[in-house]
Amino acid sequence: MFDPETIPNRLPIFPLPGALLLPRGILPLNIFEPRYLAMIDDVLKTDHRMIGMIQPRHPSPKQIDDLRAVGCMGRITNFTETPDGRYQIGLNGIMRFRVAEVTPEGFHPYLIADVDRAEFENDLQKPDIDEGFIRQDFLKLLKRYFKAKQLQSDWENLAEADEALMIDALAMLCPFENEEKQLMLEAPNLEARREMIQALMEFAIRDTEEGEGKVQ
Repeated sequence: MFDPETIPNRLPIFPLPGALLLPRGILPLNIFEPRYLAMIDDVLKTDHRMIGMIQPRHPSPKQIDDLRAVGCMGRITNFTETPDGRYQIGLNGIMRFRVAEVTPEGFHPYLIADVDRAEFENDLQKPDIDEGFIRQDFLKLLKRYFKAKQLQSDWENLAEADEALMIDALAMLCPFENEEKQLMLEAPNLEARREMIQALMEFAIRDTEEGEGKVQ
């Protein structure tokens, strides 16, 4: 859908801890801070309607060292303005980027960054194939993880989901730590991301089972 030549190399940045956007993923956001409301107003006036989602290293990032090295561009595909002045938006993940330079807050109340997309051009292609994915085994592990974390899911739809969609959705939605989500974002391919998820689920299951054993 997107030609690399039409994707901007300079983007407004939305630093949000724990928020993971992946290429082809969908991230709903509730925007209420005045500076980010201004950002959305400005972005909606552009042809590309894209912002850069990235995790901050510090609560109030103001320079490049305050941000994680890699983020993901998201295009606003739908938005609603609420009666109390908030924006509820949906971001479609387009491709990852590496932060090259950050323009401090000045004329704009939000950060703007020059980004380098060269190493992530494959994000614009079809999802890669995970040769090691065994659906039945993965779903068994996932059920145990959801039980351990007391999470709910639509198992019928999940069991039939495309493997790339399933893996990326779990990476974005499961309650993993911020550092873990960043590692998933920077994973070189779908197989590596799936292996990370499996390892994290196994650790969580083991911790829960050991905790239950101690209580008994």
